[in-house]
Amino acid sequence: MSSAQRYIEIMDTTLRDGEQTSGVSFSASEKLTIAQLLLTEVKVDRIEIASARVSEGEFAAVKAITKWAKANGLLHKVEVLTFVDGDVSVQWMQKAGAKVMNLLTKGSLNHLTHQLKKKPEQHFAEIAAVISLARKKGLECNVYLEDWSNGMRHSPEYVFQYLDFLQTQPVKRVMLPDTLGVLIPSEVYEFVSQIVQRYPKLHFDFHAHNDYDLGTANVLEGIKAGAHGIHLTINGMGERAGNAPLASTIAVLNDFMPGVKTSVAENSLYMISKLVESFSGFRVPVNKPVVGENVFTQTAGIHADGDKKNKLYFSDLMPERFGRQRKYALGKTSGKANIENNLAQLGIQLADADLKMVTQRIIELGDRKEVVTQADLPYIISDVLNSKAIEDKVSVENYVLTHSKNLNPSATVKINIEGELYEEHAQGDGQYDAFMNALKKIYKKLKRELPLLTDYTVRIPPGGKTDALCETLITWRHNDKEFITRGLDSDQTVSAIKATQKMLNQI
Repeated sequence: MSSAQRYIEIMDTTLRDGEQTSGVSFSASEKLTIAQLLLTEVKVDRIEIASARVSEGEFAAVKAITKWAKANGLLHKVEVLTFVDGDVSVQWMQKAGAKVMNLLTKGSLNHLTHQLKKKPEQHFAEIAAVISLARKKGLECNVYLEDWSNGMRHSPEYVFQYLDFLQTQPVKRVMLPDTLGVLIPSEVYEFVSQIVQRYPKLHFDFHAHNDYDLGTANVLEGIKAGAHGIHLTINGMGERAGNAPLASTIAVLNDFMPGVKTSVAENSLYMISKLVESFSGFRVPVNKPVVGENVFTQTAGIHADGDKKNKLYFSDLMPERFGRQRKYALGKTSGKANIENNLAQLGIQLADADLKMVTQRIIELGDRKEVVTQADLPYIISDVLNSKAIEDKVSVENYVLTHSKNLNPSATVKINIEGELYEEHAQGDGQYDAFMNALKKIYKKLKRELPLLTDYTVRIPPGGKTDALCETLITWRHNDKEFITRGLDSDQTVSAIKATQKMLNQI
């Protein structure tokens, strides 16, 4: 790091503020896994993992994380939100094994007057008592100024009175949240600048929310104004519209603020995004910057053509930075270059005349709103060219699926692999799981490895018709590459089996 660069602390608060996303609750083991990866793989500086006094489950999760962190010399990076409640939060912290408390206090006169119904001097005295007790018990203290943004807008004299008081206290960081996500970038710059210049000896963190979709822009302005640290969440999770997102913010800082430095490993951002998506059930929009499934996918044929000729549609935001690959979508806007790129990845070459026919068929399918995946290409080629040059080497000959009350679902499967028949029976958590377990038995005997199923999406047309066609899209990972196969049937499990047969032939 050059002497001209300024180090910015990154605190991830997915496990505390991010868990306030409606409908999201992580288990203790999920919290531990996310905490471990954030500190060891993503390499954020700090993590805020919980609020004190919430529940027994939260207490168990904090104990598990602090135990692991202590054993690995990382306990000083683990933080918990606490309250101005005498010795209650302090005792909770001690029992949970945590050492850094983030004390929630009032950063606006409006909150202080109408929620706590107290005078500033009374609030400050109670804060001082909690900080003093915490320090005596060996705890480190940071302080949140809740609703600080409205405090600066409507009662700046109170904010400055409070910060004058905090200067006298043994606190490590003062944290400035835009609690309701109401600030615009120019206000963030103005307010943070005033505070940093007025209190040069204090460390200030900025905490952005995304209610106007300005979270990343506001963080950028906060850092320009002199903030020393920022708070982010994976996938922008958080209450209401969420918090400033980790992946986008890091990409923006790295590309547009050469004067600052963070510790975050960019190539781990997609991995942690997918893990949190899986644990939370909170789906990431396909167009979400950096981590969305479509953000490194070229759809228009002219873009794919430009990429081939001189990388005309590339920018600094390259997928490889984030452990990802560029893809070329197949559909009605696909041109010859898009399809050639996909065929090349499958190791298939076609004459120009044949490629033109295949392109036309894909455009026709796109016009009918049918999804075309790379794995569908061999079948489209075979159909268009009326050729047996591409044929299934593996076919599912027969299967029996059972599902009975109080009994595990089971499957008996017979498949044909290059003319040889194999049959196995297995149980599972569901009919498709049982089917896959039977397949695994067959492939284990053949000493072959099946791909890892990484995503499973079912699409059913609206309207509630019981005989409607069901489309199943399954994402697989094999030999460090991901691919998608598609099945279509009126029965959901059968459509998944059809998608699986395509996978068996592709590998």
